[in-house]
Amino acid sequence: MTRVLVLGGTAEARELAAALDDAGVPVISSLAGRVANPRLPPGEVRVGGFGGRDALARWLADERIGAVVDATHPFAERISVSASHACAAIGVPLLRLERPGWAPGEGDRWHRVPDLAAAADLAPRLGRRALLTTGRQGLAAFAAVKDVWFLVRCVETPAPPLPPEHELVLDRGPYTLEGELALVDRHRIDHVITKDSGGRLTEAKLDAARTHGLPVIVVDRPPRPAVRTVASVDEALDWAHPG
Repeated sequence: MTRVLVLGGTAEARELAAALDDAGVPVISSLAGRVANPRLPPGEVRVGGFGGRDALARWLADERIGAVVDATHPFAERISVSASHACAAIGVPLLRLERPGWAPGEGDRWHRVPDLAAAADLAPRLGRRALLTTGRQGLAAFAAVKDVWFLVRCVETPAPPLPPEHELVLDRGPYTLEGELALVDRHRIDHVITKDSGGRLTEAKLDAARTHGLPVIVVDRPPRPAVRTVASVDEALDWAHPG
């Protein structure tokens, strides 16, 4: 039976690994290892990088992987590029499983920007107290912003440099609207900064911003390699385990 590699780290990747395991499909989940205590999926788990596209291609061949599902975070650019090149080089089918991005609703005050540097540049023009939820990587982009106090929320402690005026909150979703409203009120937040990660686990901050009429800086997703892409675990399961 075909061995499937799931490039993971997302809730969708864990769900897919569980579904493949339940179906009796040999599945290996690969995690980057950036989180100390990740939520492990069923089946075999591999932690750590591959060492680039050529090393990944060799690993796929050595392990006799028959299909790869790239279910990494929408902002995990490097591994997606490596997977695209490695799979093409040795003829292994590749599918991208990517949750849909968020879409603004009625009453939203969104400001879309192409990257974190643009978000840092815009932040002082929108307010003085920001909820910053872009993850612990890339916070250096805000290290020179002196006119904004940031409530930085991450899963794990980030490495410096950090914004000069900030408070750090270590927390992991899912979040509720009630909790996010309380957080915004307690810290007198006047704008929110987030990546367009999509998904329901962390979207309550957008609902809270809408409720209070707060502006939101939304960092757009980076471009992805041109591979077949689906938006649901069921579609990915049908592709990896047809019939």
